[in-house]
Amino acid sequence: MKAMKAMNAMNTAGRRRRTARRGLSGRQLLAAQGALAGSVVAVLIVKELPGIVRELRIYRMTGGLRARHRYP
Repeated sequence: MKAMKAMNAMNTAGRRRRTARRGLSGRQLLAAQGALAGSVVAVLIVKELPGIVRELRIYRMTGGLRARHRYP
């Protein structure tokens, strides 16, 4: 009987107790961070799009790559 108790004590000592997890798992947290980063990038692109279009228009009006020596 004592040997059984000793074996049982050794088996439970090496094991970790599983507790009920609360909150997000690592995969869920990574997905949430990706969604947040993607939305920030989308907002920045939408906000800066008029300026980018304006710069492209100016670039095309000045000749683009063909106007190498005309504009410094």
